[in-house]
Amino acid sequence: MDERDLFRQLIGHFEKLCELYGSNKTPFLSSSSSSSLSSEQLLFNHSLPRQCFLNLDENLADINLRNVVSRVGKSLNLEISEPHKRLPNKKPRKERNCGRQKLAYSTEDLKREIWKDFPEDLLEVVIARLPIATFFRFRSVCQKWNSLLSSPSFSQNCVGVPQTQPWFYTVTHENLATASMYDPSMVKWRHPAIPPPPPKVVILLPVASAGSLICFLDIGHSYFYVCNPLTQTWKELPARSVKVWSRVAVGMVWDRNPSKGYRILWVGHNGEHEVYDSVQNLWTRPGEAPMGIKLPLSLNFRSQAVSIDATIYFLRSDPDGIVSYDLETGVWKQFMVPSPPHSTDYSLAECGGRIMLVGLLTKNAATCVCVWELQRMTLLWKEVDRMPNIWCLEFYGKQVRMSCLGNKGLLMLSLRSRRMSRIVTYDVLKREWLGVPRCIVSRGRKRQWIHCGTAFYPCLTAVP
Repeated sequence: MDERDLFRQLIGHFEKLCELYGSNKTPFLSSSSSSSLSSEQLLFNHSLPRQCFLNLDENLADINLRNVVSRVGKSLNLEISEPHKRLPNKKPRKERNCGRQKLAYSTEDLKREIWKDFPEDLLEVVIARLPIATFFRFRSVCQKWNSLLSSPSFSQNCVGVPQTQPWFYTVTHENLATASMYDPSMVKWRHPAIPPPPPKVVILLPVASAGSLICFLDIGHSYFYVCNPLTQTWKELPARSVKVWSRVAVGMVWDRNPSKGYRILWVGHNGEHEVYDSVQNLWTRPGEAPMGIKLPLSLNFRSQAVSIDATIYFLRSDPDGIVSYDLETGVWKQFMVPSPPHSTDYSLAECGGRIMLVGLLTKNAATCVCVWELQRMTLLWKEVDRMPNIWCLEFYGKQVRMSCLGNKGLLMLSLRSRRMSRIVTYDVLKREWLGVPRCIVSRGRKRQWIHCGTAFYPCLTAVP
């Protein structure tokens, strides 16, 4: 575009402005005789004056003619402002920066004023709903937040928070003296510095859990301990009145109401049993097993007990079935339930008041993990789900063993053979199978063969 076309475009803009504001005069000339000239004559008649001025008598808009056209090829830049409005002046950079700093300071002061009067009880409600890992990081903010663990009101707020996914406390074959915890919500293994047991105990193994607490028993079957693995607090239970040197099955029930505490039941193969009450801090012997319960009890120690309300269920064999004990009424019951055909390494589980069974199903050289549900009318196991076939192909032709950790809705299954070791989780409600990442300790050695373990719901204020 040459100079002639640019000025023709400029004149066209001003003619439109004149029509808009009701004037037919050209704003570049104050002489009335010039109105009869055409645009071409105004632009290229060299006899006319070379200078022209805006006619201020007309009611035209103020026009900013900065950067109009200085040479051929440079773009036209017109900025049209509102009538009778003065263009703003650009402030120096120092004044602009000063204004921004004042605005930032005022914002910070406003935040301090708001948070200064934030209610303490509401703050505890918010912190009680934080993820456990986040709360442990926030404890280092100040002493006040660190002292929340001993606050009664904070403990009450934690009790009101609904329980989500449980964590898994595991002990491996390679080192029975240490443990690892798996957080399924973050898909991460954690290795807390759990304090060592008392000097008189060499090794403690988890045998039961309820809520946020885990019950431990030494390998000599003599001493019981209860621990909150998150706060690393231990409690040694008083000595039992009955000395049992053989292996025992243990069940546990916990009420989230601190006034009710938790109760622990152990059962021997001859039917001897005792109940521990944390409120009274003592063991009681309710009596002997009734004559209807077949003795000796061939309890399946590979399967942990499950609890529904105040009733604890144990898996037994010879004959296959389930034995239950009601802690409220002290009533024993026995159910003859044959195990599923071709099943091995099965364990009890519970979800929403339903009794489940998870185990290996082997036919010929094929092995698969199956889940069954107990039909209360027929007292038979009905298959409800199984591991995807593409995962089971890895077990083909191998002697696979399985351990089940946890029995409340979310299960952790440790599958191993001579050359294979895998850990998966199974959500009973969602029917979802997920792989668990490898567990690597600080020394860098991968550990996958889980010896035993249990599930617990992480809570910072649960006291053994």
